[in-house]
Amino acid sequence: MRIRIEDVARQAGVSMKTVSRVLNNEPGVRDATRARVLETVGALNYRPDPSARSLAGNRSYLVALLYDNPSPNYLMEILTGVVEACESHHYGMVMQPVSYRSPDFLDTVDALVVASRLDGLILTPPLTDSQALLDRLDQRGIPFSCISPKDREGRTGVTLDEHEAVCELMAHLIALGHQRIAHVRGHPDHGASEWRLAGYRTALRRAGLRYDPELVVDGEFSFDSGLAAGRHLLTLAERPTAIFAANDDMAAGVMRAASELGLRVPADVSVCGFDNTPISQQIFPAITTVQQPTRDMGQVATVQLLNAIRDRSAGRMVRMPYSLQLRQSTGPVPAG
Repeated sequence: MRIRIEDVARQAGVSMKTVSRVLNNEPGVRDATRARVLETVGALNYRPDPSARSLAGNRSYLVALLYDNPSPNYLMEILTGVVEACESHHYGMVMQPVSYRSPDFLDTVDALVVASRLDGLILTPPLTDSQALLDRLDQRGIPFSCISPKDREGRTGVTLDEHEAVCELMAHLIALGHQRIAHVRGHPDHGASEWRLAGYRTALRRAGLRYDPELVVDGEFSFDSGLAAGRHLLTLAERPTAIFAANDDMAAGVMRAASELGLRVPADVSVCGFDNTPISQQIFPAITTVQQPTRDMGQVATVQLLNAIRDRSAGRMVRMPYSLQLRQSTGPVPAG
């Protein structure tokens, strides 16, 4: 027998309107009542009828995650958080790749919003920083949430102090005696690439070390770009004793390059990354990195979007915490 909203209301001892407000995450419901309704929903295994719910609320109860990111580890962590948030709030989710360099990508987003009747969008880097896209969504009145945007003023989403996180990571390398430290930059269109490079430069300056542009190599946030960067840096006449890659995928690529060249990590060269994605612990030695709570960021960005869908003034920009994960890929500067 199909469980109906009337059954939930009767067992929880509330009105059907109260059940509906709880399921739609609307304000004005006491915490104790909200908890009792959600407990009853779980006990009865109630699933709202999507079509009836959509008609009643003049919403589709569907959001989309848009991405154009070459790092599968980062993307899967974000996706997991988004799915968890959508499930807990009884929302559906679609995932859509968007090539932001395509001349018609704005039309692609428009078509997706119309065809799926989306209530809102979650944007990942570098889409978060596409001014053309942000302007289009503002013009259309479509709620959206940004993950790690450059411009956070007045926006909804989630961010991290990546500059200071890198400064702490670099301070770890410097404390180990490293002075010739290289950096593999991320994708040039990502705000994260700018913040992490800035953190690298700030840390050098704080330690009284000279910035050497020869030690900074462009990457794409992909394993292959890290591999290419590692091959280049580790064959310099005076190679670095440590390499900070702007994400874990590229750090893994650098470690592969070191192995190809017969170098040991960390005995011959220390390597560290950023994000703390699964690959950082799946390879040996495990990668020293910054834990960016990527899964939680996906979840929080989604919750803030749903808040904004309910009330445009309710969505806000949330700063998430970070921590260093010191592992086996970093060690003292090689003797001699």
